[in-house]
Amino acid sequence: MDNIQRFSLPAIHEGEIPLAFMNTNISRDKGVILAADVGGTKTNLALFQIQDGDMVPLKEKSYPTKKYKSFLEMVSNFHTDDMPRINGICLGVAGPVIRGKVYGTNFPWAIDSEEISRELHIRSVSLINDMEANAYGLAALQEKDFETLKSGTNIPGNAALISPGTGLGEAGMFWDGSHYHPFACEGGHCDFSPRNELDIEILQHFQKKYEHVSWERLLSGPGIMELYVFLRQISGIKEPQWLSNQMSKGNPSAIITGTAMEGKDSVCVETLDIFIRFLAIEASQLALKFKATGGIYIGGGILPKIITGIKRDVFYNNFVQSGRLNALLEMIPVKVILNEKTALLGAAYYGAMALQGD
Repeated sequence: MDNIQRFSLPAIHEGEIPLAFMNTNISRDKGVILAADVGGTKTNLALFQIQDGDMVPLKEKSYPTKKYKSFLEMVSNFHTDDMPRINGICLGVAGPVIRGKVYGTNFPWAIDSEEISRELHIRSVSLINDMEANAYGLAALQEKDFETLKSGTNIPGNAALISPGTGLGEAGMFWDGSHYHPFACEGGHCDFSPRNELDIEILQHFQKKYEHVSWERLLSGPGIMELYVFLRQISGIKEPQWLSNQMSKGNPSAIITGTAMEGKDSVCVETLDIFIRFLAIEASQLALKFKATGGIYIGGGILPKIITGIKRDVFYNNFVQSGRLNALLEMIPVKVILNEKTALLGAAYYGAMALQGD
């Protein structure tokens, strides 16, 4: 089993944001929860046993999402006859969940909670957006699971998440004065907003290809690659052969950011700087829309891998750039989520809550 952790419910941090949620007491002493984090690239599955209010991991496995025809096919591979019976399921899924159904934004199949319940003979089946699962998962994390990208003031209030990965996820957490209530949104598909002449060129380039240019087109793994190709083209600087060789053998976006962090190619460096600038702009816009004095949390698979190479002044200068509301943005802390299992833990958390109320 991978390094998924045991955790207690509820969990409350005493840092800048007290991560308490409504109705989190687990009184059931028994129950097995299947949690899933279904993304465009990979799907993480984990089985948890509820024991005295703790979530004890039993098994975990990761699957390449697009190699399977359905979630049910994946579960049949994961859950074997020698394992305990599942009592409840919760899936955090990359896509908008409507009435217990979701059609994947970045993977080719649909998921229906009623079908899962019927086929697996399990009454408690929940589908939530993967970013909502991330929000619930924050309650299971510790201080070591965060890296502060920008400090702020300890002011209770709403919080928000933004997660660049295969796509761009966003979510909010409404603060009612004592508890947080996570909610999903699809802000990553809102229109990209340019700030300068280069940004306008980037917008026009992407419009020719996609017509609608969302933030996800740029703030994602595929977006890094496409941004690099555009910058390489307009720079007139030929791609080094050693870089071409590396990109042909591995993940091009990861190689671009890794090369940028090493300072080995100017176009890669510019690509990463623009990516961070765009992330700061959209994170700032999210902070203003939600009045997120409780903090902005950056998740996804990209930032934890490049956190040591981020030019923090680039992020700060573009985050605090809203004219009359700069003073508000100064107050808002920004943290990077380092634990890649956050959404999986959040799905387990939510599944336990759903089983409790079943």
